[in-house]
Amino acid sequence: MTNQPFSAIPTCAWKRPIGLGWEKPYTVRYPSNIDDGPWHGMPLGGFGAGCIGRSHRGDFNFWHIDGGEHVFQNIPGCQFSVFESTNSQNSTNSSQAYALSTAAPVDGTLATWKWYPASEDVANHLSPSSPNTSTTGTYHALYPRSWFVYENVWQTQLTCEQFSPIWANNYQESSYPVAVFVWKAHNPTNAPITLSILLTWQNMVGWFTNASKSPEVKIRDDGSPVYEYQPRLHESKDNYNYIVENAEKIASLMAQSGIVTPQEEGEGEWCIATRKHPQVEVFHHTRWNPAGTGNEIWDSFALDGSLANILDTTPANPEEQVATALAVRFTLQPGERLEIPFVLAWNFPITEFAEGVKYYRRYTDFWGRGENSAFALASMALDEYQQWQQQITAWQQPILNRQDLPDWFKMALFNELYDLTAGGTLWSAATEKDPYGQFAVLECLDYRWYESLDVRLYGSFGLLMLFPELEKAVIRAFARAIPASDDRLRVIGYYYTIGAESHLAVRKAAGATPHDLGAPNEHVWEKTNYTAYQDCNLWKDLGSDFVLQVYRDFILTGGNDYDFLAECWDAIVQTLDYLQGFDKDNDGIPENSGAPDQTFDDWRLQGVSAYCGGLWLAALQAAIAIGSILKVSQTTMDTDAIDNQVNRFQTWLSQSLPVYQDKLWNGKYYKLDSESGSDVVMTDQLCGQFYTRLLGLADIVPPECANSAVQTVYEACFLKFNAGKFGAANGLRPDGSPENPKATHPLEVWTGINFGFAAFLLQMGMETEAWRLTESVVKQVYENGLQFRTPEAITAVGTFRASTYLRAMAIWGIYLVITAK
Repeated sequence: MTNQPFSAIPTCAWKRPIGLGWEKPYTVRYPSNIDDGPWHGMPLGGFGAGCIGRSHRGDFNFWHIDGGEHVFQNIPGCQFSVFESTNSQNSTNSSQAYALSTAAPVDGTLATWKWYPASEDVANHLSPSSPNTSTTGTYHALYPRSWFVYENVWQTQLTCEQFSPIWANNYQESSYPVAVFVWKAHNPTNAPITLSILLTWQNMVGWFTNASKSPEVKIRDDGSPVYEYQPRLHESKDNYNYIVENAEKIASLMAQSGIVTPQEEGEGEWCIATRKHPQVEVFHHTRWNPAGTGNEIWDSFALDGSLANILDTTPANPEEQVATALAVRFTLQPGERLEIPFVLAWNFPITEFAEGVKYYRRYTDFWGRGENSAFALASMALDEYQQWQQQITAWQQPILNRQDLPDWFKMALFNELYDLTAGGTLWSAATEKDPYGQFAVLECLDYRWYESLDVRLYGSFGLLMLFPELEKAVIRAFARAIPASDDRLRVIGYYYTIGAESHLAVRKAAGATPHDLGAPNEHVWEKTNYTAYQDCNLWKDLGSDFVLQVYRDFILTGGNDYDFLAECWDAIVQTLDYLQGFDKDNDGIPENSGAPDQTFDDWRLQGVSAYCGGLWLAALQAAIAIGSILKVSQTTMDTDAIDNQVNRFQTWLSQSLPVYQDKLWNGKYYKLDSESGSDVVMTDQLCGQFYTRLLGLADIVPPECANSAVQTVYEACFLKFNAGKFGAANGLRPDGSPENPKATHPLEVWTGINFGFAAFLLQMGMETEAWRLTESVVKQVYENGLQFRTPEAITAVGTFRASTYLRAMAIWGIYLVITAK
């Protein structure tokens, strides 16, 4: 606790008045999809360690403690509260106390507590850009930091900054299960002010694990496989709380009796902690009832900012809930400032997928696998949090200082990284085979499988640029999976949605690039191709996506990790051979089958398609480049075999290039495909061309054709689609009209596809157009209650689909192109 000037909040941070809602927030398109509502804030916690979220109402409501599983629920007993007592010359001694959430419990619990007034209550529902001195404060967020700035309630100037130690190229602290809350108080008056800051926390040990160890997998109404997650919420039997302290720090630990070393998922501990100081009083209460009125905390706290200093370690009975509390009370003289850090740490070292399939989390490489690391971690955070703040600032400041980037872009660039924390993220402990551990992020909360390869073609740019070793760990997992097969038959959900006869397909064909790395109810990284909406063994983009990401990750991480290329080479050869098998007319390009067999998996393509065909051409170029590198760099490999493989790829490429141009170019743009007869302009038609330019490979189409195509896309799919308000639709006719007004994917605005297309516009020198398109999409997300749950798709009627979507991190592809220039 040191007196020092407040650090400035970056001006580009996303902000909104505390507790101010939206008149018409966007709602989910399909009732079966997840729609938690707009109250989402910056997530807290390290990658793969489990995370929590606190909205701009102040409530802790987002609980991703169990890897890959989603719980969204306000737990009111987990909260900060503030007491203030003033005695100025112009008034008598007065005091007030508030729990710092505008979301009071609706079930009657904590009825004695007084809850913070929402800005919407006093601002008459003004927009956040409207000047209004009556707001009760402002929430700011710039990942991984967020701030509550309280206004017009306290005499004290009061701010809380909250963050976890995440910064680029940091493979240790970024894994820690810890959140730091730095309170800064300033007395601007001419009289002393007494403040007390209280942190209460419910003991939730044992809650976050699936009570159903083998949940049944069903087909949802949208054709996606789904299983039920049954967390053990409020099952608190044997939970107890106790105090740990030394000369400098005090903490309250929340544990479960009988557990010494965690052996199962959900076993572990929570910890809240703060520092001691000679001028500060610290109070505690280790056993109060968060399901009651809360009076055992509030009576004394609201009176004078104190707690009863009760130390009770009695374990909870089966029907009981228990919580703990720490409070810090101090007096500020006129003009005085004080900084008070609180830390929340948790230690749940095991993630379990299917019953008995367990992994230790990455942070255990540094903190061990026992029960007692939460206090050690919290103690370290209290010692080092200011260094962590400096590290985050040093990482972000070069971007924040750039005058050529608009503030809204800087805001979205960092905030879209929230998904690395909140996307059901897994990060396993290191092994000899995987020295950085294994890593994975869900496609989204509705499609709950990991690292969908078609989605991460755009969506992995942030991971690649900031945590390249984790990016390459994901690609290595795909390389290992390509040779594997799984002959189990399963129902393909797409046919269920269109009322057709059930179609069965094998789960994974040898040589096919899997769509994903599996789901949290099975065995991630080992049982791949979880999604069953389509038969992904038939997809025409996945193999090309894999090859391009291998070469991209090599080139853009220094171009010297030859072992990485060597590890992936056999998989590259096998999957390109497999994909070439779909070239039924021997023209050199695999044909789309007429079923939705690519990332737009509701959109039928027939024959040679602009999207898949272009990716094929780019992948062949990348494979040829990789083979040429390996012949020189890897003396232990069979260079004659590589020669033969590269020559085969070159033959296919030479044959394919003119076919692509002849079959698809119509004089203005590249047709959707060669056989459907559609005149639709597809936004992502030249993704392959974007990738060749990104990787320094030869163009796959003439530059003048590329220029014409992107201009046509910009006009038809963006400007003529609701005058550019929403972003670019996936596919419209040249006049901006839909080919089929009832279509799904063609008429949706996909956030990640838009960011990818904007990056392509920048590549092509269309900077004004790129910024206009990007800003439209960013506004859709951050002005309509979709912040920190960015969806895959937005519609023109204010609905969305697939929240917390991986592909939206494609915004880092825009920054990559900017930096490359």
